[in-house]
Amino acid sequence: MNRELKYALGKTIPIMFSYLFLSMAFGIMMNQAGFPFYWAYLVSLTVYTGAFQFVIVSFLSAGAGIATIAFTALAMNCRHMFYGVTFLKEFKSMGKCYPYMIFSLTDETYALYCSLEYPKELDHHQVMFDIAWLSRAYWLIGTLVGALLGQIIPFDFEGVDFCMTALFVTILIDQWRKSGNHAPAVIGGISAVVFLLAFGASRFMLPSLMVTTAFLLIFTPGKRKMEEAVSGKTISTKPVSGKAAIGKTISGKSV
Repeated sequence: MNRELKYALGKTIPIMFSYLFLSMAFGIMMNQAGFPFYWAYLVSLTVYTGAFQFVIVSFLSAGAGIATIAFTALAMNCRHMFYGVTFLKEFKSMGKCYPYMIFSLTDETYALYCSLEYPKELDHHQVMFDIAWLSRAYWLIGTLVGALLGQIIPFDFEGVDFCMTALFVTILIDQWRKSGNHAPAVIGGISAVVFLLAFGASRFMLPSLMVTTAFLLIFTPGKRKMEEAVSGKTISTKPVSGKAAIGKTISGKSV
């Protein structure tokens, strides 16, 4: 096992427990709805949207049309278009992994990407890719296990959905403790409360994400430039004399 995979495995343990329980519940629900185990696995393999997969069980049972399913999926998951923008350049720089990184981005992997501090000796692109495929593997394994267990063991689903809430709270607390900048969490929290009161629990998510993402996109670039200037990474664009240029080349430092 290489260092990147070992690091990613350790960091995805909270996701593993959350995904295994929820995907098992999905597999069991598919089985109880009358679908064979391989249908549950096929849905998780091609859809991979978490919450919508539970909705799709009732759609498939009722024989809903493709247009209805597609529109509902877009409405429930369009938030990915907003917070996914923050990693667009990062994913593009990963070459052949780019399409898979887009497909595998979930709320949980996004939160983990944002909270991680990558050790200098590790290839952080490889770590991100390992996190992506490991998280998906957890979901696929849980789905298959749940679908098989659902054939022989009756289950009570009450309280299972709280796993996701517990995971987000854990990641938020960990990121709050590690980061000196709490602005993203504060902005997101205030935005969520305001739009929850304004639009209700069923409609607050999308406008809240739009406002939070807009704030982060506006203020993050300026913050990065300031950090680079402080760390000495910003290179001056002022003209320098020949001797100064030679000295700069020899020392390798910015002037």
